[in-house]
Amino acid sequence: MEKIGIIDLGSNSARLVIVNMFEDGYFMVVDELKESVRLGQDMEKDGFLKPQRVAETIKTLKMFKRLCDASGVTHIIAVATEAVRRAKNQRSFLDEIQTSCGIKLRVLSAEEEAMLVYRGVINTMDIPKGIILEIGGGSVKVIYYNRRNMLNYASLPYGAVTLTDMFADKEMRPEEQVQKMEEFFADKLNGLEWLNEVEPDVQMIGVGGSFRNVFKINKMVHKYPLDTVHNFVLATEDFMPLYEMIKVLDLDKKKKIKGLSQERADILPAALAIIKAFITKLNLVSFTISGSGLREGLMFGQALPSTLEKPISDVMNYSLTTLVKYYDCDAKHVEHVVNLSVQLFKQLRVLHKFPRQYLKVLKIAATLHDCGMRIKYYNHQRHSCYMILNSTLYGASHREIVLAAFAACCHKKEDINAYDWNRYRDILQDDDIEIVKRLGVMLRIAESLDRSMSGVVKGINCDILGDSVIMKTEVEGDGSLEIRDALGAGPEFRKAFRKNLEIL
Repeated sequence: MEKIGIIDLGSNSARLVIVNMFEDGYFMVVDELKESVRLGQDMEKDGFLKPQRVAETIKTLKMFKRLCDASGVTHIIAVATEAVRRAKNQRSFLDEIQTSCGIKLRVLSAEEEAMLVYRGVINTMDIPKGIILEIGGGSVKVIYYNRRNMLNYASLPYGAVTLTDMFADKEMRPEEQVQKMEEFFADKLNGLEWLNEVEPDVQMIGVGGSFRNVFKINKMVHKYPLDTVHNFVLATEDFMPLYEMIKVLDLDKKKKIKGLSQERADILPAALAIIKAFITKLNLVSFTISGSGLREGLMFGQALPSTLEKPISDVMNYSLTTLVKYYDCDAKHVEHVVNLSVQLFKQLRVLHKFPRQYLKVLKIAATLHDCGMRIKYYNHQRHSCYMILNSTLYGASHREIVLAAFAACCHKKEDINAYDWNRYRDILQDDDIEIVKRLGVMLRIAESLDRSMSGVVKGINCDILGDSVIMKTEVEGDGSLEIRDALGAGPEFRKAFRKNLEIL
């Protein structure tokens, strides 16, 4: 297993991620370090990177290099974006970094940067048609795609740092500055004629640290139970009060807002003004926040070069396979339990009447049902529940993740704590508890039918006769252990489906 380091040097911050590269094109982030260097600050005056900012950046990159060396990183991929791209002293800066830090920085073109952001999003989100708004310190990327093909992009050289510098005026109240930023950026968007051709049902996807801070503040305000930013959907009606609150505050008051990074407090109003101008331009009722972007685009290009030409077709399955490898689950047992779960779902459809979307939930639960054993065997279903709730799982909504976590919690017995369930009331719907119990008992039976983890039970055929379900197993070898274990789910099956369970 190779370990690589990826350094992303932006106009506002520098970030290092250390990544374990598995076989067959899978990877997992195992460490991260971020520093606010403000490399692009004060560049508007003469176009030069300032000595103080350069010194801070060198100090940070030396620290990154030490961590990479200590972590056993064999290869470092380091890229720089807008600030370095337009710096008049770019060449001397790059030479100084190479000499003092031993790191070779590659300066991305605007097109390369947009493509990497797109790859980071398209390979981690199941949104076939979207418009990406990536807010950096020195630039903003607008990327439109449909049917998983990038159609248009624009790179506007006005990010959260540059806009803050441009409209810094002690004579103006904070809200006046923000209003001018919003009007300025709205005018720049009006210059993108292709934006007028974007289809009305397109989904906006927000990328970057400012969006992550918006999530954190909203989480604190609304006591949102999940820590997962990726795939979080924020309604415009929830964004607007946040925008109106922050734009009138002075810097000291902004720094006291829970969830807001103090290093980002001064530039967040500019980022919010950009978002407001964008949702007004497209008349959006909500937007989705992505936790993936440029760095993930680099990771996919390194781990799975085929994504340079064509994105992953099944985002969720790729993500689940990654987690199976990372948690060191028994891949053959996982595959068999998933297959048996799918068979049960389809053959019991006349009883549960669930739409196909719940098969997706069951697949997540079946794939990760045993991951909690990495913590402890006893009560591992509860650990699996926690790990699913906190895993990096792509291609699934927050509600689907919560449902899958609780379904996995039922794969040994019905084991849903009322307190835990009520924590997620804002994500769940009224009848979800019954859905989880039915999915959970199907998973329990499927897992029991591979109790020896030897694939003895090859298939299932269910007949629904009166008040009973007759489950006939297709067996190669002795399946007595599997059938006996599966019959232990009879009481839960009766409660969930109001039918007696017989297994032959």
